[in-house]
Amino acid sequence: MLHLIKLAVGCASVDDLAEWQARRAKTHPPLRHRTRATPKRAEEILAGGSLYWVIAGFVQVRQRIVAIMPDTLEDGSPGCALHLDPALVPVQLRPAKPFQGWRYLAAADAPPDRPRGMAEAQEGFAAMPAAMRRELAELGLL
Repeated sequence: MLHLIKLAVGCASVDDLAEWQARRAKTHPPLRHRTRATPKRAEEILAGGSLYWVIAGFVQVRQRIVAIMPDTLEDGSPGCALHLDPALVPVQLRPAKPFQGWRYLAAADAPPDRPRGMAEAQEGFAAMPAAMRRELAELGLL
C-alpha cells in the first residue's frame, strides 16, 4: 500500500479543509482533489492508500483515496482527479516542510491515526503560535 501527501494550501485548520470540501462536494460532486500529475503507482494507492493533508505546517488528517480518474482541468489541460472518502481521519501530528504538488508517502513513513481521546487533548493546538507548535512537535510532545 502507498499513500500521497499534499499541502492544504489556504487552509488554516482541519475545519477549514472540511468546510471547503463540503462546499465543493455540493457544487461539483463527487468529492475529489484535482491535480496535473497522475500517479504512476495508482494500483498501490488504490490498495487502501490515503491522501495525507499538511495543514499549518503539520500533517494533521488523512482521507482514503477511493478512485483515481483522468480529468480535465479548468484551463482545458489534462489532469487527474483523486476521488476521496469524505471522512477526515485525524493522525498524530508530524511537522512537514513546504513542497509543491503531491508526493508519494510509504505506509511505513505515514503518521499513525490519532487514538480516540487525543483529539480532545489537542483542541488547543490551533490556538498555539506556529513556532510553539513546531518546537513542541520537534520535541515529540505533540
